[in-house]
Amino acid sequence: MAEAVVGQVVVKLGAALAKDALTFGAKLLWKEASALRDLFGKIRDSKAELESMQAYLQEAERFKDTDRTTAIFVGQIRGLAFQIEDVVDEFTYKLEEEKHGGYAAKMKKRLKHIRTWRRLAAKLQDIQAKLQDAKRRKKDYSIDRFVSAARSTNQALHFTRDEDLVGIEENRERLIRWLTGGGGGADGLEQRTSKVTTVCGMPGVGKTTLVAHVYNTVKVDFDAAAWVTVSQNYRLEDLLKKIATEFGVAVDIANIEMRGLAESIHNYLQGKKYILVLDDVWTARVWTEIRNVFPTSDRTGRFVITSRKQEVSLLATRESAIQLEPLQERHSWLLFCQGAFWNDDDKECPLELHKLAVKFIAKCQGLPIALACIGRLLSSKLPNFAEWENVYRGLDSQLVKDMLPDVDMILKVSLDDLPYDLKNCFLYCALFPEDYVLKRKTIMRQWIAAGFIREKEGNRTLEEVAEGYLVELVNRSLLQVMESNHAGSLKSYRMHDVIRLLALNKAKEECFGEVCNGSAAGAFSAECVRRIFVQGENLEQLRRSGATHIRALHVFKYSNVDLLKLILTSSNLLSTLDLQGSRVKMLPNEVFDLFNLRYLGLRDTDIESLPEAVGRLQNLEVLDATNANLTYLPNSVVKLQKLRYLYAYTVPGTLESLEIFRVGGVNVPNGIQHLAGLRALECVKATPVFLREVRALTELRTFTVCNVRSEHSADLSNAISKMSHLVHLGIAAAAENEVLRFEGLYLPLTLSWLGLAGQLEKTSMPKLLSSWSHLNSLTCLTLGFSNIDEDTFSCLCVLHGLRSLGLMKAFEGKRLDFYAGSFPKLQFLHIWGAAQLNQVRIEKGAMQNLVVLLFMYCPELKFLPDGIEYLRALEKLRLEDTSEELIEKLRRQRDSDECNEDIMKISHIRNVTVELTRKGLFERIR
Repeated sequence: MAEAVVGQVVVKLGAALAKDALTFGAKLLWKEASALRDLFGKIRDSKAELESMQAYLQEAERFKDTDRTTAIFVGQIRGLAFQIEDVVDEFTYKLEEEKHGGYAAKMKKRLKHIRTWRRLAAKLQDIQAKLQDAKRRKKDYSIDRFVSAARSTNQALHFTRDEDLVGIEENRERLIRWLTGGGGGADGLEQRTSKVTTVCGMPGVGKTTLVAHVYNTVKVDFDAAAWVTVSQNYRLEDLLKKIATEFGVAVDIANIEMRGLAESIHNYLQGKKYILVLDDVWTARVWTEIRNVFPTSDRTGRFVITSRKQEVSLLATRESAIQLEPLQERHSWLLFCQGAFWNDDDKECPLELHKLAVKFIAKCQGLPIALACIGRLLSSKLPNFAEWENVYRGLDSQLVKDMLPDVDMILKVSLDDLPYDLKNCFLYCALFPEDYVLKRKTIMRQWIAAGFIREKEGNRTLEEVAEGYLVELVNRSLLQVMESNHAGSLKSYRMHDVIRLLALNKAKEECFGEVCNGSAAGAFSAECVRRIFVQGENLEQLRRSGATHIRALHVFKYSNVDLLKLILTSSNLLSTLDLQGSRVKMLPNEVFDLFNLRYLGLRDTDIESLPEAVGRLQNLEVLDATNANLTYLPNSVVKLQKLRYLYAYTVPGTLESLEIFRVGGVNVPNGIQHLAGLRALECVKATPVFLREVRALTELRTFTVCNVRSEHSADLSNAISKMSHLVHLGIAAAAENEVLRFEGLYLPLTLSWLGLAGQLEKTSMPKLLSSWSHLNSLTCLTLGFSNIDEDTFSCLCVLHGLRSLGLMKAFEGKRLDFYAGSFPKLQFLHIWGAAQLNQVRIEKGAMQNLVVLLFMYCPELKFLPDGIEYLRALEKLRLEDTSEELIEKLRRQRDSDECNEDIMKISHIRNVTVELTRKGLFERIR
């Protein structure tokens, strides 16, 4: 991880050097110019040194656990890189500080800063000397002696024990069937067809265990069998040599050329029935490079590929892919007991240890390797409560590495494979509380503010790069997807508890970050740590720790402002301050002295106002006051030239039903057009001045405006037409009966999410809805109070890309028709508050991908939708406060022994629920 620290410092050094030309383009005092020239020279030298060292560190990181000299050297480099970062941050801070104030104040600062530039240059020179001393002690950066160790660490045993084979029965049978061809596989291929099978899943989920068991079972049925563990940094020639050796190909492997080696393997396998396992494959490129080596004329080859990366699963033949998930609760219990009580005949857990056993199993969350490791550890302890409780307490401490050595090694391999910027992103996620749900947009913004995200080639925005990182962490099985929206985008994630424990240990070891849980008894030292996540009420522990160099402070559910002041005073280079969920009503003044602050998180706090001093936060990029109590923003907010995200909306209650249209906004001051770099602005109360000024914010991707009146329509339409990058747009009228006149509204092609709450003018509605036919990217549409009837609803059918459609008190007709071919991609349909709706007709071929169908507050709906049986993909149907007649009929038919037509219509739907709120009735029909 030291290379991750160095990599980020190199980026900062580059940014500092970019100020060189800008600084010397201004008139400088002679002494100031001389001091700055010397300082820039030292910065340039430091950058060159660290760039040269970075590649070495990435390789050395793999072996520092087994080589003490390397570990000491890597630690020294990390510490010196931190010192360089401190110098660069202070320099940037002071240089920016010079720009503010009147002429006399600026001159005073410049004279004072001459001493600062000289002090920082001297400090860099001292650090350079320490770097040279460290290099002399290390002698050189050669990694030749690591090569043999690298080869040995990449070779995994594929021996499995009977006690590890728990919960794999179904996948075992599927895999055997696919490999032997018996009984006709799921894809219907015959035995004489070559097949690639993939087994993928998160680290430690049991991929190798499953495949090894099946391989040892079926290999006797093949003429030739080989198992090869693929190195992360494999060479094609070495891989072919391994394959030839494992198959027993009779050639001089040491002297044969690669072409001849490939031909020898091909000729040897020609006409044979063979199986090859490629274990722990890290990239799909492996298969594309070697597949032509194997015979195709007699297609009797079987290939099994295991991987922790999802992209590799796409190599599977048709449906021959297994995605391994963590074990279910009963299998977890069985595997745990088999390990913990292996020496007992009955392998039963004593009653007095049941509660602790449940806690251990919950911590493992179905991860087989963790269950096996903890089970083996406990088997060496006395089976009593005190011994087990000591072990459990140790799981959250620095001892976790010793308790779960096998899992730690697996995670280490995964971390070693990550690019340095992605390592930083992964460890950042681990610092959040256990079982914390990571929201996609929030974590992306925090990564950007922390400096982990850099612009890449190909004109990709920082947001696009960050989203790509999230996808990559999921692809590598280091993050688990919790929720996807109906447009197919990933919304939230979590980290497996065992993976998090090990990542936390790594984050602390590398001084990347640490969790302060508020326990007076817990060991906590933040002397050199860069990020602190406070997850308790006791900040006294943090205050005593000497945390003066932190860059990020996250405080969850905290209220002691006085103690917070002391920490902020000693952490003046803080770049991220997140107080999410804290019961804080007013920010301490010390916050506004944090000139380096880039992220200010006030989500779900009790903050009622922000002072004018917020304008001093000139580097602020994110101001997130979602669900705080703000009603207005201070005038000085328009001075925040670097602001990219501004969130200040409130949502009363949940997002169910109409609440999405009751979003509370804030009043903003005049001059909002000066924030030209804004990417997101949510949610602002409409005024004529604001709507004219917001036209200048052409970089907006997310824009939500509320309190819109009819007379605002033209200005709002004009502003939106300028926002050519807009992805997310929400417009809420001042009242339900407010008519929004949008006949001149042109929506950008980039739009993906659209919410409109307000009446649409009846005469112009068909033209407006039809004008949206160009919105090929629009996947989610929610309309409220729109006065849509039978005729105008058909105009929405031009939106072929829709995946989610919500009509919230928006449909006023009696009959809703879905014609064949309409809404081909729609997955979610929500009809709420259709007071007159009494008939729904679905033609065969309509909404073929619909998964969820909700009818709520439709009191006249007395029959199931005609044609609902055609919706073969439908998984969930909910009828809430439709007619009591329909709900009672379904309840009676469910309990009847007769074959009823309505029940037959919905027999293919897995989840059918009915609800009558006024009667307190909620039942599941299916």
